[in-house]
Amino acid sequence: MNTMKVVGIGLLILGGAALFSQRHTQQKIYPRPPLGTAALFGTCGDNAGMTNQGTLTVINGNITTTAVSTSMTGFHDTGGNVYTETPLNKGAVNGTIYTATAPPGSVPGVVAAQCILDMQVAFNYLKALPGVYTATNELGSAVPLAPGVYKAPGAGNFTITGVNLTLDAGGDANAVWVFQMSSSLTVGAPGLPRSVMLIRRAQAKNVFWQVGSAARIENRCHMVGTIIAYAGITISTAGEASLTTLVGRALSLHASVTMVNTVITVPGQ
Repeated sequence: MNTMKVVGIGLLILGGAALFSQRHTQQKIYPRPPLGTAALFGTCGDNAGMTNQGTLTVINGNITTTAVSTSMTGFHDTGGNVYTETPLNKGAVNGTIYTATAPPGSVPGVVAAQCILDMQVAFNYLKALPGVYTATNELGSAVPLAPGVYKAPGAGNFTITGVNLTLDAGGDANAVWVFQMSSSLTVGAPGLPRSVMLIRRAQAKNVFWQVGSAARIENRCHMVGTIIAYAGITISTAGEASLTTLVGRALSLHASVTMVNTVITVPGQ
């Protein structure tokens, strides 16, 4: 079981901007959440399906929905299954597409159903963790963020819009970050792409975002970690030709996942 050492965080106010300062103190150790079969999927759209626009989308992993196969649009997988692609909307899945009513040659919906169950277990686990730190709503900062469980204050939303967010493992490859929010997650803004960057042995497989409503990643952003959202995930903007990347997973419990020219790579276990 992978564990983490939570590193204490102090909050400095400099010129009106909230910055995190680090002090190394031993805190409670938390294991990574139990993802189960959800660990194998780059995206899941529950019973609402998934939509891709553009020709540059690549999912390095499986994708799934408990909805009928017609709700999966703009994708094809390595098994030769094609889901409502057009010349302008083709997304390559370097894995298998699982749906509730799979077409001939594809796979039964029991796999999709199990993924949803495992996602819910992971979501509940992340939500129940005691928030060690109450962060500011804006996570972007010039100061790297140490491992820990961070709870969104106030309206319960997190944004990464001002500057990039850097996660610093301090040399511990098992360091874990959990971001809890009762509301939304927003990464970047129109014309202002932002990135989540990993330093000193930090790994995307150890970053988790528990989102109480919907998540949005703007075009040309680089995101890391497993996002489990209650009410849908939107990646990039219709008509955007530049790539948006996610090293992690985009998992939605009760709504669709939509993307435009997006590359998602499932991290190792």
